[in-house]
Amino acid sequence: MSKVSKSLIGEYGHAFAVALVAVLILRELVIQAFRIPTGSMKDTLMVGDFLLVNKFIYGARTSNHIPFTKIEIPSLKLPGFKDPERGEVIVFKYPQDPTVDYIKRCIGLPGDTIEVRKGFVYVNGEPEGEVSKAASEIYDSEDHARMDYYRIRMKEGQTYTIRHYSQAILERDNFGPVVVPANHLFMMGDNRDNSADSRIWGPMPMENLVGRAMVIYMSWDKNGPLWKIFSRIRWERIFGVIR
Repeated sequence: MSKVSKSLIGEYGHAFAVALVAVLILRELVIQAFRIPTGSMKDTLMVGDFLLVNKFIYGARTSNHIPFTKIEIPSLKLPGFKDPERGEVIVFKYPQDPTVDYIKRCIGLPGDTIEVRKGFVYVNGEPEGEVSKAASEIYDSEDHARMDYYRIRMKEGQTYTIRHYSQAILERDNFGPVVVPANHLFMMGDNRDNSADSRIWGPMPMENLVGRAMVIYMSWDKNGPLWKIFSRIRWERIFGVIR
């Protein structure tokens, strides 16, 4: 092999190594891709949505293990630009298994009193927002059930949609009241009758924060024939901002 060939290989190898390190740094500290595996956030987020998560907004935490291995190393928490707020959609490490990432909506901040009355959430004695019915009896073929949709408008101006089973007996759906401990958040899915969240496993420690969900960069419907690739892409969801 000539000196020129060896030089080219060395240059390409060096460029690849630099690019790999840059990608790892971006993934650890800035932006991470995330895939929606379950329907607990329907219809805000659908199974098969691929998201970009802003990791530095709350303060990124360096990895506690060497990449591609299970060898643990000390981690470092970097300063954030802001604290989580009610209504934000957040990715975090599942408190009962930190190797698994979860995504839910932040309903309560430290010190908040959370209560569910007849299926609807109250924060510090007040509704989580102004509630209006958005749609009724929409059939979900994956859940094999009809859903009612409710639009929530927070006093801060943020708007999002939750849903309940149309046949749910909301008078029986009560929870709390509970006070969110210091350095914890109360997380709930928008698919309120089909979400394993803080009502089940308790408040989420803020040290488990991964980042805020920002945008959908791809959405893929797992149903349908494999050869109809383009028809399985949910084109209308691509580049959708997550609210």
